[in-house]
Amino acid sequence: MKTITLIPGDGIGPEIIEAVKFVFNEMGAPVKWEEYPAGETALKETSELIPSALLASIQRNKVALKGPITTPVGKGFRSINVTLRQMFDLYANVRPCKSTPGLNSKFDNVDLVIFRENTEGLYAGLNYYDERLEIADSVSRITKKGCMRIVRAAFEYAKQRGRKLVTVVHKANILKQSGALMLQAAETISKEYPGIEWNDKIIDNMAMQLVLRPEQFDVIVTSNLFGDILSDLCAGLVGGLGVVAGANIGDDIAIFEAVHGTAPDIAGKGIANPTAILRSSVMMLEHIGEESLAKTLSAAIDRTLAKKELCTADLGGKASTMEFARNVIKQMELIEK
Repeated sequence: MKTITLIPGDGIGPEIIEAVKFVFNEMGAPVKWEEYPAGETALKETSELIPSALLASIQRNKVALKGPITTPVGKGFRSINVTLRQMFDLYANVRPCKSTPGLNSKFDNVDLVIFRENTEGLYAGLNYYDERLEIADSVSRITKKGCMRIVRAAFEYAKQRGRKLVTVVHKANILKQSGALMLQAAETISKEYPGIEWNDKIIDNMAMQLVLRPEQFDVIVTSNLFGDILSDLCAGLVGGLGVVAGANIGDDIAIFEAVHGTAPDIAGKGIANPTAILRSSVMMLEHIGEESLAKTLSAAIDRTLAKKELCTADLGGKASTMEFARNVIKQMELIEK
């Protein structure tokens, strides 16, 4: 039995997390939940955005599942997501984007994974303001270590999953020093993976290529800001943020999350789509060594999404959040017969 830290989050977070708890209970997953709040919910309950008890739980359990969280705007609070990533050195943000039969999207042949460096770049928190001159500076800090480990993570993933191509995305024609570090890392590390090809694309060209021929890409690795933008772009290629998984992975700790927002306009109505958090829980099951359960759950989610009548309203159906979860279990039972 694996103990996992569970963070329901804000808005629709508690509702979609309940769907995960139901599915895991019904499928007999060997998981025990240790639940703590974060974000606005935690601020109201504990006067802390990230309670110390939550941090201790993550440190102890090494694995967490997180619903969407709200960081209060304009009140001096730093992003909770960025804080957690840097606090636990979760340097690899991993976002699979794959076409799913039944989902409305412009493409039906997308199957790629983005590796976004998760702790450096413009998100390093190096922001300065000169009041006299009214000049704002945001420093993008890139390290050789950071480039080496995110590129290695991408190549290792490609090797383990039988993928054949790693594409390094950069802006080395303008950002010459930081771009060079990423390219040098790929040049060095690629020699350790002779069965995997690699190429590179400048970020603006990459954005265009993704909306023209996304099928040409396999594993993509890039910096923090570029990865933030491209991961949402790629989600749009396969149906949107509501259907894609996300993970923040370090050497010792991993936090799996729904990558969409808290959707306060529909919170409490029981109609939120739990696909993203369920798919993130599939990645979590793989991470803890439950590959068979992960494969079955993934197939059941895909079978549910293929039938609009089994889906939530945003996907063209009429199912509630929990009805969707029950439909996933029914599809799982059909798979196992």
